[in-house]
Amino acid sequence: MTDVQNDTTLHSWEERQEFAELMQPLIGKLYRTKGIEVVVYGRSLVAGSTIDIIKAHRLVRQHESEKLRLRESFPFLEAMAEMDISNCRIDLGKIAFGYIHGRDKQGDESIADYLSRQLAPAAGKKEADEPRDVVLYGFGRIGRLLARLLIERNGRNSKLRLRAIVVRGGRDGDLEKRASLLRRDSIHGPFNGSITVDHENKCIKANGTLIQVIYSNGPDQVDYTEYGIHDAIVVDNTGIWSDEEGLGLHLKSKGVSKVLLTAPGKGNIKNIVYGVNDKDISPEDTILSAASCTTNAITPVLKAVNDRYGIRNGHVETVHAYTNDQNLIDNYHKADRRGRSAPLNMVLTVTGAAKAVSKALPELEGKLTGNAIRVPTPNVSMAIMNLNLNESSNKEELNEFLRETALFSELQNQIDYTASTEIVSSDLVGSRYAGIVDSQATIVDGDRAVLYVWYDNEFGYSCQVLRVVQDMAGLNVLSLPA
Repeated sequence: MTDVQNDTTLHSWEERQEFAELMQPLIGKLYRTKGIEVVVYGRSLVAGSTIDIIKAHRLVRQHESEKLRLRESFPFLEAMAEMDISNCRIDLGKIAFGYIHGRDKQGDESIADYLSRQLAPAAGKKEADEPRDVVLYGFGRIGRLLARLLIERNGRNSKLRLRAIVVRGGRDGDLEKRASLLRRDSIHGPFNGSITVDHENKCIKANGTLIQVIYSNGPDQVDYTEYGIHDAIVVDNTGIWSDEEGLGLHLKSKGVSKVLLTAPGKGNIKNIVYGVNDKDISPEDTILSAASCTTNAITPVLKAVNDRYGIRNGHVETVHAYTNDQNLIDNYHKADRRGRSAPLNMVLTVTGAAKAVSKALPELEGKLTGNAIRVPTPNVSMAIMNLNLNESSNKEELNEFLRETALFSELQNQIDYTASTEIVSSDLVGSRYAGIVDSQATIVDGDRAVLYVWYDNEFGYSCQVLRVVQDMAGLNVLSLPA
């Protein structure tokens, strides 16, 4: 390699860094002052580093035939910052790519005219919704990730405010331990920001968010109004109560108006997989379930395939990371096999996820069976879906359909797509999608298809839960381009 080549490579990198540095304050200002989240092909740039911004642009090549350079997308971001728009989610990548490569551009349309047309639904000052109080009942794996997501979105234009967490205990050092678990995570890494503890008021301060820590032994034993909390949505992530009677106890506490369960709900509770049956949420619903991580991972893909090809029947096998319900070493467990050491064994067990699909997608009632294998990895799981279709296809056609679905359909926030031949489970820690289609592994033989779908069973699921919370609060975020 010559000195000229070295200089060219370095100059190219420095240029990308420069534009990423110019983008950062614009992205932050749009989010803080106008409530606009900027993404690139579904990947959020809010609070992202310069490297995050560069990588997001680099990933465009995986979805399109051409690159999207930062110097190409920057003028669009710069123009957006001057526009009278608010309260929406804008995909800068799709906006810029559609103009540069002529897919969405009309004639000799200028960037300003193009943006005015594409972003017209977000134009004008909108009446701001009142922020909605959120309480996390339980502070385990899902609870702490939800806290991170809510804190990440904190700001003057944030419409969801994390006001409190409710836990048992109250022993010496409890506050410090809760704060420490939020600050450090062995799987998802350190908290992005500052966390301090207010011992006198029993609060945790995280990036400007004041979180009241409430100690209680029951969901009906808290008066939230004492802490200035009103009309709150309680997210129960304990898994202790899963029916209307148990979850209804939350509604007996002052200051609570709605409850969301982060597990499959029993009885007549609606199980919501956001993107699939969120239209079933009504303002009158006081208790909802966000279903399970596996149901959220497989249902969007199943819906897409069923809508296009039709599904006669199928079997779903989940290769699932171990959870804290299992034992570190062999010990008693009420469920078969789960008493055996999680880090040392593959554990064959059962899952209700396949049958639960029909609660969100009734047309698949009775068509799916399921089983699960717990494996010695702490996070990121895989669903293997063996499907018999009504219509024949081939690998290339089915993969192209799933790629288009991941990019441009109403399920684009739920389904991601990868064509990498090297991707493994740890690469997908922190994915914000419900599931990621591994196109390299797809098998199609006529009317029989086998699909492999990765999912971060912690973080990806938490993002789905948050989408349900937003809907329950009446905060339906506009995504552009449509």
